[in-house]
Amino acid sequence: MTKISQVINTGIVAFSLSVASSFQLHANEQSFEQWLVELRIEAKEKGISNTIVDTALTGITPYPKAIKSDRAQPEFKRTFVNYSTKRLSPWRLSTGLKKKKEHRALLNKVAKAYGVQPRFILAFWGLETNYGTYTGNNDIIRSLATLAFDKRRAKYFRKELFNALKILDQGHIKLEDMKGSWSGAMGQGQFMPSSFLRFAQDFDGDGKKDIWHNQADVFASIANYLKHFGWSDQQTWGRQVTLPDNAKSWLASVKAEKPEKGCRALRAHTAKLPLAKWNELGVRRLNLHDLPKINLTATLIIPDGINGPAYLTYDNYRTILRYNCANSYALTIGLLADKFK
Repeated sequence: MTKISQVINTGIVAFSLSVASSFQLHANEQSFEQWLVELRIEAKEKGISNTIVDTALTGITPYPKAIKSDRAQPEFKRTFVNYSTKRLSPWRLSTGLKKKKEHRALLNKVAKAYGVQPRFILAFWGLETNYGTYTGNNDIIRSLATLAFDKRRAKYFRKELFNALKILDQGHIKLEDMKGSWSGAMGQGQFMPSSFLRFAQDFDGDGKKDIWHNQADVFASIANYLKHFGWSDQQTWGRQVTLPDNAKSWLASVKAEKPEKGCRALRAHTAKLPLAKWNELGVRRLNLHDLPKINLTATLIIPDGINGPAYLTYDNYRTILRYNCANSYALTIGLLADKFK
């Protein structure tokens, strides 16, 4: 593998070759079908019913698209402006406002139950699956089996595969309907199987946690996830700000001494400082007014460099990162939610 990597050049063709080579080399070590046989035995030992194991893990083949997509996730391959501009489209904004009006009563009911503002539930729903209109058409079991067979993150995806089998065993969804993203994320909120088992909600009390078709369960599940990771409806996520002309001269002085614990995306943030301190440094709202006079700490992030947009982020921003550990994603969620005020 190392010799191959030294020979092939970077680029789209080389990238595809390296992905194919990675999977093929692993396949040569152990056939996928042989691996599945051993997996079926372990699944049954974990208590998954024979019916689910035999139907879900029979007749599937490797899914190269899952491997390729795992190596090229857009949150990490594009500039923030490019990423966010595409996702904050006129369609997503106008549709979100229509959905806000259409589901106002339900969103307010869920917000009251979990302490998460409706506009943020709406933003996650809109960004993840275009308000439930595109949840992905990949076979979840096939995708997870492929990624569990691949070496890069085999341990993680193996656990998610067993979790997906457990969801099938519990009867929340039929095998033929268990569709989602290449990574195994499912439903209108794009929950990984482990997140489903921990956070999915049966908000309407019909006996099923249906994050694929039931808006009540979708909204409540998103809200429950955020609540669990510390969301507060007493504050927002952060805000876009303007920097003073002398920002370059003091940026080094506000660098975090140690990376903030949690999501790796926080390594791009400065130290946490009170809003009063940021105001003192010349950081202002977009309209050039002073920052709010409230007792909050915030970190500064400039995702595309000093000449790009700048943002102050609060504690709720860290909760967004628990949903997807990428600054481009978290900032876009915040900006989309602001459009729904």
